Amino acid sequence: MEGQDEVSAREQHFHSQVRESTICFLLFAILYVVSYFIITRYKRKSDEQEDEDAIVNRISLFLSTFTLAVSAGAVLLLPFSIISNEILLSFPQNYYIQWLNGSLIHGLWNLASLFSNLCLFVLMPFAFFFLESEGFAGLKKGIRARILETLVMLVLLALLILGMVWVASALIDNDAASMESLYDLWEFYLPYLYSCISLMGCLLLLLCTPVGLSRMFTVMGQLLVKPAILEDLDEQIYIITLEEEALQRRLNGLSSSVESNVMELEQELENVKTLKTKLERRKKASAWERNLVYPAVMVLLLIETSISVLLVACNILCLLVDETAMPKGTRGPGIGNASLSAFGFVGAALEIILIFYLMVSSVVGFYSLRFFGDFIPKKDDTTMTKIIGNCVSILVLSSALPVMSRTLGLHKLHLSNTSRDSETAKPSANGHQKAL
Repeated sequence: MEGQDEVSAREQHFHSQVRESTICFLLFAILYVVSYFIITRYKRKSDEQEDEDAIVNRISLFLSTFTLAVSAGAVLLLPFSIISNEILLSFPQNYYIQWLNGSLIHGLWNLASLFSNLCLFVLMPFAFFFLESEGFAGLKKGIRARILETLVMLVLLALLILGMVWVASALIDNDAASMESLYDLWEFYLPYLYSCISLMGCLLLLLCTPVGLSRMFTVMGQLLVKPAILEDLDEQIYIITLEEEALQRRLNGLSSSVESNVMELEQELENVKTLKTKLERRKKASAWERNLVYPAVMVLLLIETSISVLLVACNILCLLVDETAMPKGTRGPGIGNASLSAFGFVGAALEIILIFYLMVSSVVGFYSLRFFGDFIPKKDDTTMTKIIGNCVSILVLSSALPVMSRTLGLHKLHLSNTSRDSETAKPSANGHQKAL
């Protein structure tokens, strides 16, 4: 009987592992396909020739798509964990949701952490150096020569980073234990390096999010149709049409030898056409879209911004007053044990909306900064180098989102082994549980 029970437990563990692997693969496949369509929408259209540069661009495209899919997964994991907790609380004995357990959530978090490290330290540097490589002088040109140069550059970069960290550790903490810890590359160095990347991402989020919260109103105002109050759109369209015709006549009258004047007039004509298109869109918009959608969206943005600021203020007060609110004393409920909000499912849905709003605001704020303004992708006119930079930036922001949400008091879920999934929980997840 004991042997049969052991075999049955092993079979159950095997089936659960296969089920979790299948679910993870399907979720990642969906994210990969969506990421591929997003990148190809902005990627500069190249020639259809199957030459060497086309193959290199295609490989870099696949690696960038993989990185963007990992970033999307890192952003969606936190809302997925919260909604899974509420579903397990609402339907604890439902047969059709038994696959949604703590072991699956652990596996997804571990895969997100592993793939984030892989993309940050291997895939994206490889894609960049591979894109810029030409092969060493004296060797036969081709894909193999470019791969060889890329691998050499990666090894040199890894040695440079290891040496810098080693020197910094010797200068700051001249201790034999700290020096020996650098030998343990997998258990200490890579998690520590990823923690530093998350710290930089948190600092970048703290810089970008306030800018994004203020810019969201401007961006939505440009996307939506504003109410036409005390405005005569017909008169404005008539004036802009006359201006367009005048510029067109001036452009036709200039000779091609005056290239500077021609370029200035073409740019001015393009701006006039863009303004005319916006006015025509405002005129064609329905009364509901003009008078209801725009005010409703602006009020919703104002409410979300106010709630975010209030949550930050309340969490800061709790950290100052209550000692148990500090991270070392925070031990939130596990998956399916208790609701994360006093308002139940409604409160969890509000937290998810705020998490997405903070992420969108941080991305808008990132592209609004003057230093990163050149990173803004353009439809069908974005180089692969700029796509790689955008993917790395979004990955850094997404990796810092769980830490940022926990700091703001939005995420109180603790991924510990509960009785629900104690039999199928992964031992390798223990180290990541402490980080969450």
